[in-house]
Parts: sequence; C-alpha cells; structure tokens
Amino acid sequence: MGSDSRTGSSSATPFDGGKAAQSAPSIASKSSKGAEASLHAPSPHNMATIVDDDDRLLTRIGYTPVLQRHFSRWSTVSYAISILGVLGSVPATFGSPVGSGGPATAVWAWMIGSIMAYCIASSVAELVSAYPTAGGMYYVTKHVVPKDRVAPWAWIVGWCNFLGQAGGVASLAYTISQMILATAVMHSIEDSNGVPSFSPTSVQTVLLAILVLCLFGTICSFPTLWLHKVILWFAPINILASIAICVALLVLTPDKQSAKWVFTEFTDGSGWGSKGFSFLLGFLSVAWTMTDYDGTTHMSEETHDAAVRGPVAIRAAILVSGAVGWMLTVTFCFCMSDYDAIMATPTGLPVAQIFLNAGGRTGGTVMWFFVILVQFFTGCTAMLANSRMAWAFARDAAFPFSDFWAKVNIVTDTPINAVWLVVLFCSCLNMIGIGSTLTILSIFNVTAPALDISYIAVIVAHRWYEGKVQFHPGPYTMGRWSRPVNAIAVTWVCFISVILFFPTVRPITATNMNYAVCVAAFIGFFSMIWWYAGARKRYTGPRTTDMIDELPQEDARDIVADSTRYYEP
Repeated sequence: MGSDSRTGSSSATPFDGGKAAQSAPSIASKSSKGAEASLHAPSPHNMATIVDDDDRLLTRIGYTPVLQRHFSRWSTVSYAISILGVLGSVPATFGSPVGSGGPATAVWAWMIGSIMAYCIASSVAELVSAYPTAGGMYYVTKHVVPKDRVAPWAWIVGWCNFLGQAGGVASLAYTISQMILATAVMHSIEDSNGVPSFSPTSVQTVLLAILVLCLFGTICSFPTLWLHKVILWFAPINILASIAICVALLVLTPDKQSAKWVFTEFTDGSGWGSKGFSFLLGFLSVAWTMTDYDGTTHMSEETHDAAVRGPVAIRAAILVSGAVGWMLTVTFCFCMSDYDAIMATPTGLPVAQIFLNAGGRTGGTVMWFFVILVQFFTGCTAMLANSRMAWAFARDAAFPFSDFWAKVNIVTDTPINAVWLVVLFCSCLNMIGIGSTLTILSIFNVTAPALDISYIAVIVAHRWYEGKVQFHPGPYTMGRWSRPVNAIAVTWVCFISVILFFPTVRPITATNMNYAVCVAAFIGFFSMIWWYAGARKRYTGPRTTDMIDELPQEDARDIVADSTRYYEP
C-alpha cells in the first residue's frame, strides 16, 4: 500500500513557520449523556470554548488531525476492557499467586490489586482528559513540567511507556504461543500413563509467537472504521465467555475445594520463610493484567468525544475487569480438586489442567479456545495502543528515521509504518527466547513496572510543579479526591514495583533468579547514554504550537477549519 507523509505534527504547518512551541490549553469536548453526565464539569474560565469538534480540540492542543474518528462510546469501552483481557490473562498468570502463597493469596491479592489499579487508572484518566492525544501520558508531560525540563521528562516517560507496551505485546504473543502449544500437549497425553508424547521447544514457541505478532499487525493495519466494528465485539465475548466458563467449571468439576480452603488457605510456596512475603508475591498476576491504563487514550485521535469517553472507558474497564477477574480466580481455586497434580501439570499452565479435568479433552479444548481468543483480542488492542504511541513518539522525532515511522498510510488513514515497527521490535524481543527463556521472561517482567512508572512520573510532576506550571483540567476531574487518590496511586506503584523485581522462589539460583531488575537497569543506562550522546541536542519534546491559542477566537476558528483538512506535502 502506498503512504503519504502526513504525520499529525503541526510544527511544520504554514501557520507557525515550522517552529515548535508550547501547545495550547485543552478544550472540553461536547457534552455527553448517561454515565458521562456524572463527570465533574470544569468551570468556564478553566477551559477554552471550542466544544463542537474533536479535531478543533486537537488542533488547539497543537497537532494537525490526520486520523479518522470512528470509535464510539461502546467501541471505546470495549477496547478498554479488551486491553486488560482478564479471561486470557488470568489463566496465563494464575499459577504464580497460587504457587507463591496458596489459593487465598490469589483471591485477596486480586481484590486488593484491583482497588489499587482503580486509583492509578483514575489518576491517569484525570490527566489525559485534559489533553486527549495519541501520545497519552507522554504528551501530558509537556503541560505538567516547566518548559526547560519538558525534553528530558518527556524522553523518560515516552520511552518507559513505549518499551513497557512493547514488552506487553511481545509477552502476549509469547503467552498465546504457549497456550496453543499447551493445547497440543493436552491432546498428546496418553490415557494409559498420563504422559504427553509432545513437548514444545523454545524455537517452536518463539516462531509461533512471531506468527501471532504478524497477525496482530495485519489486523492493526485495518482502517479505523473496520477496527471500530471489530472491537465492538471484543468485550461482550470476553465477559460472556468468562461467565459461561465459570458456570461450566463449577458444574462439571468433581470434588471441589471448600470455601474455607479457597478464602483462608495461605502458604509459603515461595520459600522465603514468610507467608506475608509470599502473599506480596501474589500481586504478580494482577499487576501484569491490570496495567496499560492509558492504552485507551492512545486511540484518542480516532475517538469521538475523546476527552470524556476515554476517561469513562478507562474507569469502567477497571471495574468490569476487576469483578470478572475475581470471579475467574475464585472459580479456578474452587476447581483445584488435586492441588499438587494441577500445579505439576505437563501442560505448563494449571488452568489448562483444570479445564481438562472438568471437561475432558473436548470440553477442555472448547473452554481453552475462548481463553486463547480473548488473549488474542488483548494482543490486538495492546498493539494498537503501542503503535499509536510509537506514531506519536515518531512525529516528535524521538526515533531514528522518525519521518518514516510517522507516516500515515494514504489508503487506510492509519499509521501502518508504526504498526510494523512494533511488530518488528516485538519479534526481536521474542527471538531472545530461543537462546534464553530466563532472559525473555525477565524482559516481560519489566512490562508492568515500566508502564506504571511512566504513569506516576507524570502524576508526581503534576503535583510537584503545579504551583509553577498552569494546568488546564479536562472535563473529567476527581475534584477534592484528586490529591489523596494520586497519593495512593504513587505509593502503591513504588511499593509493588519493588516486589515485582524480587525472585519469586528461594533458594535463589541462576535458573530461578528474577533478572527483571537487571533488564530495567540496562534499559535505564542505555537511554541515559543515548540522551547525553546526542538525543538531547535534537529532541525537544512534543512538537506542538500554541499559535492558534494566541489568536482571536474568530481567526482561530478559521485557521482550525483550514488545518483539519491540511496534509503535509
């Protein structure tokens, strides 16, 4: 397909002479009904007055609109729920909390983690509501720190966000590959001895993961209207399949565990000598699943009324996913009729064995198919977010060959080059798994801390500099609850990030060491060297202009009307 050179950056438009300058304040989008009506409306003096056009909002922020807006209220909510994808993610990570601290750890860690996730998501929603762009929290950085510090702050937040999302996409493809191969193992088990005749190799796992990434990339290259129509179905399938699987498991599983065992049985499976610390390690599952909160905002430039619908979708997704994930976790614990045998399953995934025990090969495979399907939905939505972040980063010249990656395809009106940049980068990450499974798992373990740190860095900067930097709130605010919720979010991320870097079992050996901290240190060191070696000389942060905000309203409206149809030559 052919490409044109539209990048969405207004730094090269005729209106500002090609010079980058500070972006304009955000604009409240048009009023909403239903659930959106409960949002706190900002006072008139805090917001500009252009409320009838999302593209005018974006232009006043400082970017030329080049993407098509087709995402509606429901497709946005479906997208937000799908990017968490609990039916795919909970079965993939269930073995970690149960193995570390027992069933009660899995149950209560999920509940507590979901509450904390809601605090983080609410804090993110409040900030991105003010500046709904494809850059998400990365772009918000420009408006919460002093001008002379925008570049280094945006560099750190942008790279943490991009790499965290890329690690998540790569891990989703790798997990789907493991799930498909687990199905093959399930069907190769001999009834006579229970020993599988097939055992997947690391090469098979990685090659299948790369194929999955290519499928992600193909779907994410669709026009926005197609994506809207497809993604509308993601959340209903996720929720309905979750409910059906829970009912089927509870009906079909013999000798279910007691409620006392499920809700009160804590163990020290980690070997750290403390049930309390083993409980903390149980947060690995919910931390890996309930993240990428700003993924929805990366679709802002393709969403109608993004300043309202994005924050609404983010919070709704946490509530729905938290409830569904807890329901799945509790059900899986009840169905662990033989704890030791299920944890030692030859499939490598305890939930796959639970399905096999309950439904046999046929029934188990049907349930497992929906788990894989929902995980595939999650991978598609995660790649969409990652590709839009890559596109936003590229139009601000943060990548090598940024002009190429920032192009928008002339046929689909989507950033296809950025999509396949993500496919290529994630494929390279997964290829590491051929040589070292430990290294690839360590890279995946950095995903949640990298994303969460990119969020709290902006939250902390907003509070630290709020007396020095004017921030124009969006249509969604938490009012007087904003500060305490921000404080809870920051405290939790700092705490859980430390836990996520600990080895999950003792005694610690070369084969069970959690090398995530080493990977994080390497990434931090490399980005710092890159910054001081030359990036600081050419990277200036988000390249937007405030020219329109300085003009009278009448002239601004005329320029906006022209600029929404402007394509770079």
